[in-house]
Amino acid sequence: MLDFAIFAVTFLLALVGAVLYLYPASRQSAGIPGITPTEEKDGNLPDIVNSGSLHEFLVNLHERYGCVVSFWFGRHLVVSLGTVDVLMQHINPNKTSDPFETMLKSLLRYQSGGGGTSENHMRKKLYENGVTNSLQNNFALVLKLSEELLDKWLSYPESQHIPLSQHMLGFAVKSVTQMVMGNTFEDDQEVIRFQKNHGVVWSEIGKGFLDGSLDKSTTRKKQYEDALIELESILKKIIKKRKGRSFSQQIFIDSLIQGNLNDQQILEDSMIFSLAGCIITAKLCTWAIYFLTISEEVQKRLYEEIYQVFGKSPITPEKIEQLRYCRHVLCETVRTAKLTPISARLQDIEGKIDQFIIPRETLVLYALGVVLQDPSTWPSPHKFDPGRFDDESVMKTFSLLGFSGTQECPELRFAYMVTTVLLSVLVRRLHLYSVEGQVIETKYELVTSSREETWITVSKRY
Repeated sequence: MLDFAIFAVTFLLALVGAVLYLYPASRQSAGIPGITPTEEKDGNLPDIVNSGSLHEFLVNLHERYGCVVSFWFGRHLVVSLGTVDVLMQHINPNKTSDPFETMLKSLLRYQSGGGGTSENHMRKKLYENGVTNSLQNNFALVLKLSEELLDKWLSYPESQHIPLSQHMLGFAVKSVTQMVMGNTFEDDQEVIRFQKNHGVVWSEIGKGFLDGSLDKSTTRKKQYEDALIELESILKKIIKKRKGRSFSQQIFIDSLIQGNLNDQQILEDSMIFSLAGCIITAKLCTWAIYFLTISEEVQKRLYEEIYQVFGKSPITPEKIEQLRYCRHVLCETVRTAKLTPISARLQDIEGKIDQFIIPRETLVLYALGVVLQDPSTWPSPHKFDPGRFDDESVMKTFSLLGFSGTQECPELRFAYMVTTVLLSVLVRRLHLYSVEGQVIETKYELVTSSREETWITVSKRY
């Protein structure tokens, strides 16, 4: 139930009322600055809707009231933290739960994550090791898929407008499905089928549960449930096929099987990684390439690093670790795009942030999208400047927020590596350009994206 509450905070509207009303709460705000309820029943829900997204609502709230603010979901007090300093007072690095995983499991009604601390820690380690092993064992696959995309782009005339978001999603789906589920997904028809079902499920995560419209449409709800059942059916077949057998290609599912998880746990973790891995990888690739198209000097410096490390020699996992500036480009992409703008925890016991007391069972939001644009932490916060990460203290701050180092979520770690390989392949051979006159509007959900397709053009370097 606590996990479901965390999910509801992020997805807001229809589900938030049903869940949070289950927690009795006082109308006292514990003296924390903020706004009073707009409506008795819904609290500040109308204000959030009018703002366009929870992230945009929090930006305004923190601008008005400071780094620790409060508002109301129904009758339930919510506290939001909006600077690095106050977040550091609340973040517990020993927590075994991943908020992204927690929210998706809550949505999918998965229940097997409710074990004790020791069991959850073991399962988290298996999950992380599965990601690490799948990357190490399938580097050649990621390189092959990247080179296939390069060949496709090289075949286009220089005036050809390329639908970047569409191509990055296709690339991410191919990468994730083959590394999670194996060579079944070398077949393009299987990939297309998976992508279609993934699209149905994820679109409802982003919209149908957000505005409550899914439950109002019998047709859409059936399409969502059918797509989810089909995805689970594929995973169940692969789990059954690979149990007790040895294969030349080691994939994510194999690590979970070898860890002696039961079939339901393997299914859940494979589903979570398939959903989250696809979308985070696709959006990181999309935003990184887009920012390169509008940042000529950054693209030039990245090309120089790639050429210095590889020349015209093959791209290898050993040498790719030397791409320090490329990693800074990806960190700055996450920061500038506000890739995952909200995270959340439930206050287990009464706590204190600065001079404010946070009551037990208060939902605490980490307004990461606010923090990542805070000028006191990030000078010229709206400027895309990977060079800021040359400063080790800046990278340390970024790591403390969970976007790098030991605290980064496994899906983001996976996305960093896959995107690094892709950029190494593309930038070494291509100039990347934005389409003149294009205006990119941002859509803030669980993962940030552009509202419309992002178009680019390319030309050959050699």
